[in-house]
Amino acid sequence: QVQLVESGGGLVQPGGSLTLSCATSGFNLDYYSIGWFRQAPGKEREGTACFSSGDQYAYYAESVKGRFTITKDNAKNTIYLQMNSLKPEDTGVYFCAAFFQPPGRYYSDHHYLRSSSYSHWGQGTQVTVSS
Repeated sequence: QVQLVESGGGLVQPGGSLTLSCATSGFNLDYYSIGWFRQAPGKEREGTACFSSGDQYAYYAESVKGRFTITKDNAKNTIYLQMNSLKPEDTGVYFCAAFFQPPGRYYSDHHYLRSSSYSHWGQGTQVTVSS
């Protein structure tokens, strides 16, 4: 059974940092791309970063590029999202998600950051950036 469990959310001041974790189980991380999404109240779910299993490459939304870093720890089956220079507009519930990526298949940036590309989701963790 595919499971993704997020942790690490909380309250942080503007300019601060947080690291989110996504612990995965029930599938081979080598064949699944993992993305981090966020959703603010009244807004659509937005892709922030993705680690592609195919090319082992990280994709980022323009809004977080240079501030967020996605990494993968194969030994722990965990994906991390390091968030620096946080802004109030980064506030929201953060979800990690996964989709199966067949070996040799590659996709566009848009595909990796689109929520409809993903078939498995975690329950989310709240991030609040406020003074």
